[in-house]
Amino acid sequence: MESSAWPKPTPIHLGSTLLSVERLSELHRSPLQPVIDDAGWQRLRASRQKIIDITETQVAIYGVNTGFGTLCTTRIPDDQLAQLQRNLILSHAVGVGPPIPDEIVRWMLLLKINALLLGASGIQVACVERLTEMLSHDVLPVVPTRGSLGASGDLAPLSHLVLPLIGEGRVRHQNRERSAAEGFAEYGLQPVELGPKDGLALINGTQMMLAYALDAAIRARRIAKLADILGAMSLEASLGSLAPFSAGVAELRPHPGIKTVSDNICRMMQDSEVLASHANCNRVQDRYSLRCIPAVHGACRDALDHVCRVIDVELNSVTDNPVIVGDRVISGGNFHGEPLALGLDYLAMTLTEWANISERRTYALLFGPEGVPPLLIANSGVNSGFMIPQYTAAALVNECKSLSTPSSVDSIPSSLGQEDHVSMGATSALRVHQIVTNVETVLAIELLCTAQALDFRHPLKPGIGPRTSHEVVRRHISHADADRAFGADINTALELVRATELIEAVEAAVGSLG
Repeated sequence: MESSAWPKPTPIHLGSTLLSVERLSELHRSPLQPVIDDAGWQRLRASRQKIIDITETQVAIYGVNTGFGTLCTTRIPDDQLAQLQRNLILSHAVGVGPPIPDEIVRWMLLLKINALLLGASGIQVACVERLTEMLSHDVLPVVPTRGSLGASGDLAPLSHLVLPLIGEGRVRHQNRERSAAEGFAEYGLQPVELGPKDGLALINGTQMMLAYALDAAIRARRIAKLADILGAMSLEASLGSLAPFSAGVAELRPHPGIKTVSDNICRMMQDSEVLASHANCNRVQDRYSLRCIPAVHGACRDALDHVCRVIDVELNSVTDNPVIVGDRVISGGNFHGEPLALGLDYLAMTLTEWANISERRTYALLFGPEGVPPLLIANSGVNSGFMIPQYTAAALVNECKSLSTPSSVDSIPSSLGQEDHVSMGATSALRVHQIVTNVETVLAIELLCTAQALDFRHPLKPGIGPRTSHEVVRRHISHADADRAFGADINTALELVRATELIEAVEAAVGSLG
């Protein structure tokens, strides 16, 4: 039944341990197997009993025995409460567009399970059991990308996420799509008979926005280190000065990111014969894209740290409505995606700036710094060299700039005005996903170009960081003596950017990069 080539799911313990970007980074793009401890199950059962007890009092509870949205004052008879929850999921599963990638859907399932285990939603145990079994078998719902306003949470995407629980929708397993009924039958899974509050607890929440934010943050943390590595490589290739990275300069503007980046660059530039070769040159100062690396990369790092703190809080939050607080059921606004929406917009601008300055360094290299031929290739003219990869980088940066226009400042009322302010955080999430992909490619192009430029510094040895990263590149991509299909080289460089080999090699040589 299981393909031997398919990776085995990685266990992750839930119920008593906090989730974080740091912890989940180790599980990125891996199939997951939730392991729920007794404390989690106990909270779940206790919250369910409170919903049952309160329902029996006949007190009006939003979404339990009332309609939804603008229908919140419509009371629902007891004999229709189960149908109310099923209808909720069916009627809200109106997403459109291409499906959300499997790695994001895995996060969505995991984060929904974790939020329910916090014991404030009152959902029945069977729902969480089924979600856990789906994730453990990597039976992933097909979820369209568009349809969420980011309040009341991600209603449409989460409805598609849980359609299989009521025997509807479609699932993917090992790249094969089929009906949920077929996917469940293969593993002996049974649909769940929903009761009071179940449907609302399943689809209320920010798990789609949060899953995208988590994926982007994990990738951005890798980008932060790669950007510094590439900055050091381009500094060497351009015969740049290390003086702007000195501790004394950083101490005059003590933002944490500036200090971290300056320290990273200085450690990577140790033992540089290239630096020594132009120690007495008459250049007064380098262009901004080199000497302002600490300010730009540092500001990006500080912004990313802020966004990661927001994500860490959200990972361990209840974003349902209504919620159980003590013995009360309270209708609040925890579902509103504004914290994530603002953070995602901030992250979009942050990622774009890493790409922006990277492309500028690539562009500068093409002029041919002293000792390097124009366009980074011998016999330019008959050879176009690395002229056009820079075009690709520029096109991607332009797209990033367009996509980083904030979505969170917009709001279109819905539900006949009952839901009169929404975050549009799902739009921010989708934009960030495209931006981070673009940024990885822009960095890959700088990696390709700066490695080519460093070849012309031979026999002088670059600093230990650039030297190590250059060696890694040359294990996968050869020096270009003449024009060739550089698109293939960009793809190989992109694989290096997305993998761990390059960062691990540099950190083994210079120590951990901040």
